[in-house]
Amino acid sequence: MTISPAGSYVPITTPVVETVLLTSFSPEGIVPSENRRFPDPMTSGKTCLVSFRSGLLGGYTSIVASYVALLRGINVGGKNLIRMPALKACFEAHGFADVATYIQSGNVLFTASATPAAELTSRIEAMLADAFDYVPTVVVRNRKQMRAIVDRAPKGFGSRPTKYRYDVIFLKEPLTARAAILQVPTNPAVDTGHAGIGVLYFSRLEAKATSSRLNRLVGSPIYPNVTIRNWNTTTMLLSMMESAP
Repeated sequence: MTISPAGSYVPITTPVVETVLLTSFSPEGIVPSENRRFPDPMTSGKTCLVSFRSGLLGGYTSIVASYVALLRGINVGGKNLIRMPALKACFEAHGFADVATYIQSGNVLFTASATPAAELTSRIEAMLADAFDYVPTVVVRNRKQMRAIVDRAPKGFGSRPTKYRYDVIFLKEPLTARAAILQVPTNPAVDTGHAGIGVLYFSRLEAKATSSRLNRLVGSPIYPNVTIRNWNTTTMLLSMMESAP
């Protein structure tokens, strides 16, 4: 999609992408609640739901998308201590909007102009390093990706919380699920792992959780490029993203 000098969007031919011709702007910009599907900058060739925000930037509206940043290794064992109000303020100070945090493990929801994943991740890691004086690892997912992670979980995953512990291992690009699953140690009598898209799904028998080998992930080569969230946190983050304005 391109923008003509007159300020109108001009559709281009793109497979599997809905193109829309918007011929005029009001003084306030396009209606904020209007949603369209455009190419997903984080998943080439697919589409994502984005919204148009009021206000013109140099005569044009901006495409805004919803994201979650998953910070690895903060507030664990007395290391990398970051208070959530300070984390929220850091994101806001660097131009992110609609910022909210969820629990202390480092989950930040926000909106921003649609941006390629690698660029957005690098930007967030740089600002965190500067603000909190540590070496951060961040995994970023947009709303469409989080919906896919929940929808494509193995059948029954998360449905028996009294018998199993359920975790989602989020992978930082360029690490793939196909490569990562080979590096995650398992105890066949306790652990079950499945490869997804950008994640691994991992369940452990509650009664034998101490025999699980998931904790050995710490010593594996992929550990610096993963962050883990339990299933309840994963689904709650998606719910918060989808209920946001």
